[in-house]
Amino acid sequence: MKTESAKSSLYEQVARIGKALSSPKRLEFLELLAQGEKTVEALAAGAGVDMRLASAHLKALREARLVDTRRDGKYIHYRLSGADVARLWVGLRETAAEHLLELRVALAGIAGDPGSLCAETRDSLLRKAASGEIVVIDVRPSDEYAAGHLPHARSLPLAELEKRLADLPADGREIVAYCRGPFCLMSDEAVRLLRAHGFVARKISDGVSEWAACGLPLATTAG
Repeated sequence: MKTESAKSSLYEQVARIGKALSSPKRLEFLELLAQGEKTVEALAAGAGVDMRLASAHLKALREARLVDTRRDGKYIHYRLSGADVARLWVGLRETAAEHLLELRVALAGIAGDPGSLCAETRDSLLRKAASGEIVVIDVRPSDEYAAGHLPHARSLPLAELEKRLADLPADGREIVAYCRGPFCLMSDEAVRLLRAHGFVARKISDGVSEWAACGLPLATTAG
């Protein structure tokens, strides 16, 4: 009996992670934190919840040791407790997409034009971005770009994109946009805007978490 009790306690400890991940909003928080450190205020705004609910969700994630904190004056900043947590989120999402038809249907329903998806492999995208054959743009907020971005990508936040079109080459080179991953629609909006202004534009569904989960390099901006 003692052995069975000890064995059950092992499963109970692992189940703590499952319980922490059982909320859609907590999963959204993990995706947001995979982009970089954020305050509770930023997380609440990004996930569209009030501060009290955001704090409750973050408490559950912290109790499961999935997030850490640091205090800076009156602000508390949250971050993932390790790169493995970002990989856990990617793996969970990919497993869900593999087994849940409902998720695949929902993704198809919110996705933009299927023809807007870039056909390049990750390796060829990296090679062509390095050589300048294509231009990769990161349309996330600039603080997320600074925390980590695809090599050779330029920061052009979606909110600034229309005002900064002159920063892009007008020689017909393909512009490839990316954002936070498959559940994020910022890159779809960017592609539509760019095409409306005559650019050759596509997107990739990868975000930095997917890129890192495949063992590919990321770049950061000093400071």
